[in-house]
Amino acid sequence: MNSVKVAYKPIGLTLGAVGGLLAGAAFKEVWKLAGHEDEAPYPTDESRSWREILIAAALQGAVFAVVRAAVDRAGAVTTRRLTGTWPD
Repeated sequence: MNSVKVAYKPIGLTLGAVGGLLAGAAFKEVWKLAGHEDEAPYPTDESRSWREILIAAALQGAVFAVVRAAVDRAGAVTTRRLTGTWPD
């Protein structure tokens, strides 16, 4: 394993944490637009339907996946630009 890949590990972990925070904020905004509510339903909320719970979960998963992929890719591209090596 070369030094760029080793050095990228903590950067990748940090980017993952930042991506999680960004994804959480993005999901809240998307849910407000889609659900007209401030908070997404909790899976154990008895007053919510299965449909509403599952839609919220699917939307949250999609938002998290897209944000994580974008953050990971941006980190890898930036690393390659700075070092000339792609971090695997």
